Amino acid sequence: MTGGNFTISNGGIYGSMLGTPIVNPPQSTILGMHSIENRAVVRGDKIVARPMMYLALTYDHRLLDGKDAVMFLKTIKLGVENPTRILLGL
Repeated sequence: MTGGNFTISNGGIYGSMLGTPIVNPPQSTILGMHSIENRAVVRGDKIVARPMMYLALTYDHRLLDGKDAVMFLKTIKLGVENPTRILLGL
């Protein structure tokens, strides 16, 4: 890949549950998306199974501030949890 600055890595299709992608120059950021699995979570006072996916964002701190990276990751999280937000541009 040449001239790019952002990569998405989908290790989830191979069953990856968690990992840290490595930034390869000239990329500045890579988003690792992992498999969706049912996991135990607490909702109210009950433990229930919910589908969950881990995301990992690796970025070059020389080019991107940590706060901006976290805000971007939060935006991705909200979009994955509620895809209509993306479709409606909310």
